[in-house]
Amino acid sequence: MSDLVTGDAVVVDVQIAQLPIRAAAFLLDFLVQTGSMIAIYLLLSNTITVVDPALLTALLILFTVLVFVGYPVLTETLTRGRTLGKIACGLRVVGDDGSPELFRQALFRALSGFVEIYTLSGGPAVICSLISPKGKRLGDVFAGTMVISERGPRNAGPPPQMPPQLAGWAATLELSQLPEELIHTARQYLARWRDLSPAVQHEMGTRIAARMTAFVAPPPPPGVPPHAYLSAVLAERRERHLQRLLRRAAARATTPAAAPYLPAQPHTAAPRPHQGYAAAQPYAAASQPNGPAPRPHGPAGGGFTPPA
Repeated sequence: MSDLVTGDAVVVDVQIAQLPIRAAAFLLDFLVQTGSMIAIYLLLSNTITVVDPALLTALLILFTVLVFVGYPVLTETLTRGRTLGKIACGLRVVGDDGSPELFRQALFRALSGFVEIYTLSGGPAVICSLISPKGKRLGDVFAGTMVISERGPRNAGPPPQMPPQLAGWAATLELSQLPEELIHTARQYLARWRDLSPAVQHEMGTRIAARMTAFVAPPPPPGVPPHAYLSAVLAERRERHLQRLLRRAAARATTPAAAPYLPAQPHTAAPRPHQGYAAAQPYAAASQPNGPAPRPHGPAGGGFTPPA
């Protein structure tokens, strides 16, 4: 999974297509292209007695380019980012901001693919896909696109909400070192939290929360359940990300195109409307918006205790 920011400054989760499923879609497209080339070759070979050999060679080169470059450009443009292989595998090419693929992007991808896949036997495409966090090959890097899966889980649920008792503490968090892999793990745990047994809820949540405390400071207040701690961290991270996007959009909207030079004014973020949280105040589970937490199966204190 990956965070994708749309043109309206909305953060959504998308499932990045992995290399094996992309390879399967490519093989399906390659079979279609190879079948088309065989049919074209048989058709042209029947005219070899009446067509000049040089013209026949030129026609073969022309149809090769049309099949291996024109096919992905045409199909991805008409279907908004899908070829026959991608349709079969549930994949789609989108822009880095989640917008539909444009003609120029499809053209960049097809031209780069002809070189990195067919000319160089796919080596650069595989290496780049393994290195890129979003599984991009060189054509995606040049075109500003990525391939996503449209068959991801549909029951992810709403994004994590901020527990009111932790809002003041969450506003002081340092989140810059939080890795993406751990964020996705915590998000998946919270999406399935209510479907787990109480023992599994506590054991899994404690393990994920203990990993998160190595990257997040300060530690949680005493008595905080693991799921509430994870919800607060993810909700605060999402809120800060949205605030940054909204400030950038507001700055672009209020800056005239031909305005004279004005010295930059310092910008301070508006304080968030929440109550401060006293560090010594115990966590009140009964006032959570989603109802009381299940009976703890961990230590006698009942809450998540970060490692020393």
